[in-house]
Amino acid sequence: MIRAWHRSCETSKRLDEIPGVGPALATALVASVANPRAFRSGRDFSAWIGLVPKQSSSGGKSKLGSISKQGHRYLRGLFTAGALAVIRYAKIHGTGHRPWLTNDLRNARGSRALTTVWRGSATFRRR
Repeated sequence: MIRAWHRSCETSKRLDEIPGVGPALATALVASVANPRAFRSGRDFSAWIGLVPKQSSSGGKSKLGSISKQGHRYLRGLFTAGALAVIRYAKIHGTGHRPWLTNDLRNARGSRALTTVWRGSATFRRR
């Protein structure tokens, strides 16, 4: 049933083109986020999910809060699984198809590698 809805939804199919995003994450995103323009940036969206700390800046001072578990737990799990799949694929097959990933994975470990993958995927999507 999810696959049928995924095939009929244009937004879900576009999201599925991002590395690490499959039909489950794409349909969950479309169903959970009614208006994506409500988020000022990708960072605000990531903070809403619970992937990065909430940022409150004022007068040029940047203040980062803590990462909380209060975000969207299901989406956070799907994003993490997708990022791990991209990392695993890159380690097995190399990063020739994603040059931005080469240096980032060499320098990042653990959860920083996950954040790196999603930051790179967002850059990939904007092109």
